[in-house]
Amino acid sequence: MRIFYYLSTCDSCKRILSQLCLDDSIVQVDIKKNPLTIDQLENLYLLSGSYEALFSKRAQLYKKRNLKNKVLTEIDYKNFLLEHYTFLKRPVFIYDKKLFIGNSTKEVSAIKAFLYEQ
Repeated sequence: MRIFYYLSTCDSCKRILSQLCLDDSIVQVDIKKNPLTIDQLENLYLLSGSYEALFSKRAQLYKKRNLKNKVLTEIDYKNFLLEHYTFLKRPVFIYDKKLFIGNSTKEVSAIKAFLYEQ
């Protein structure tokens, strides 16, 4: 499985996508147009080991709902991720069994290095 989950309205996602030059073997999924299904989320969970690792604490809804001051469980993170696409830390890139989450410089560099090894 080779999937790149991103948000088409996110400038960081667009910038990263343009830098990666992904080939046709990698399915690109705009999570706004195609929100995560429970099966897709479960697969991401199996690869990451945590719903929290997939959850964006920078999402506007996270701030709007004042979730910072609440203790969230893995089930809470799962439910939020299924509820609204903005809760997914993005982009998320799966290449076979390798997973990359987020847009930090370190993570983007790791994706690039990994792709150029392939």
